[in-house]
Amino acid sequence: GRFLVQVDGHANVCDYRLVGPVMHLVHTEVHPSLEGRGIAAALVAAAVAHARVHGLQVLPRCSYVRAWLRRHAEHADLLAT
Repeated sequence: GRFLVQVDGHANVCDYRLVGPVMHLVHTEVHPSLEGRGIAAALVAAAVAHARVHGLQVLPRCSYVRAWLRRHAEHADLLAT
């Protein structure tokens, strides 16, 4: 699956795979000209919110997602063990 937002004509994504009740967040990419605008953070926040609403756990396979989750400890309850 994919969370996608178009900004200034560029696709920005957070890709995931569902494995049972676990959402593996595997890749986040923002166009270089758009970096630093909070787009990746918004994509990951949307993915984590989706996981919460649907009763899924989250497994961060992407380094950006791991860093985001460290900064947002309020979502630690969603981490797959």
